[in-house]
Amino acid sequence: MVTKQWGDTENRQWILRRRPENILSDNDFELQHAPVPEPGPMEALVRVRWLGIDATQRGWLNEEAGYIEPVPLDTVMRGSGAGEVVASNNPDYPVGSWVVGMVGWQDYVIAGGQGLFGLNVVPDGIDPKLMLSAFGVNGLTAYFGMVDIGKPEVGDTVVVSAAAGSTGSLAGQIAKALGCRVIRIAGGPAKCAWLTETAKLDVAIDYKHDNVAERLAEAAPDGIDVFFDGVGGTILEAGLANLARSARVVLCGGIASGYTATAPAAGPRNYMELAMRRARMEGFIFLDYVERFPEAFERLTTWHADGALVVAENIVDGLESAPSALRGLFGGANIGKQLVRIDT
Repeated sequence: MVTKQWGDTENRQWILRRRPENILSDNDFELQHAPVPEPGPMEALVRVRWLGIDATQRGWLNEEAGYIEPVPLDTVMRGSGAGEVVASNNPDYPVGSWVVGMVGWQDYVIAGGQGLFGLNVVPDGIDPKLMLSAFGVNGLTAYFGMVDIGKPEVGDTVVVSAAAGSTGSLAGQIAKALGCRVIRIAGGPAKCAWLTETAKLDVAIDYKHDNVAERLAEAAPDGIDVFFDGVGGTILEAGLANLARSARVVLCGGIASGYTATAPAAGPRNYMELAMRRARMEGFIFLDYVERFPEAFERLTTWHADGALVVAENIVDGLESAPSALRGLFGGANIGKQLVRIDT
């Protein structure tokens, strides 16, 4: 076995002990100290350096299954991340290489194989953190939701809600790269300033201080051609009230509900606007497009290299911060991708 000295003798792990009823609490988890695992034949040991925190992880804590099974009680919390190979019995995982995938909320993980749910080696020249955002789940979701479901055309008016989040921030920039006029909905002056000044989008609406329906009517007098929604509730209703004829509504998420196990957010009460505007509303999961991941990766990396995709990162330090980082997504704490930097 090729080895590298890493020093740690314990593997800290966040264990799910109970299912949250509403707002996520640190007490729903237990920080456990376990031995550092030993890699077996054709396995490698990975020191986790970064965790990617996404709103969908809150949904994984509910008892009901979503697009993947819930996280079982008394197991390591599921989550994406990136790490460095520190010991290896597998030539596909050279010591010193970086991998990305479902590492879980812990210091160390065993890499046993690549593929969709395995740990995959990060391509040369790519920042591993970007594999958790622009070139990972967020970028893939933004790409296929916008390109395949939204089908924007040059000159279209596109609206993106949750626009300062990890997926929405990329979706709006993709629409801009495709020649659209982009209106973004976010919460607070700092987020709106980032959207217009850094991401270079056309209009930012602050849902905390503006009447969203009225502002959409002013900003899109001819109606909305594509509405990329990650919120649901009254924000979705405001979008439906301002659709253009033959508009496309992309259902990406529902952060208004907090992804909790309690009653879903109200609305949309005005869904018949879809009929009146001859529009359609469609949901999707990025896993529907596995065979086209290489296409998306190529276009996303090109846009990023050309400066058309600006990636915002909100970084907190320490594995112990993981539960609060996830909770913070539902309080609007982040601009762009929420990351946890694990102690080195």
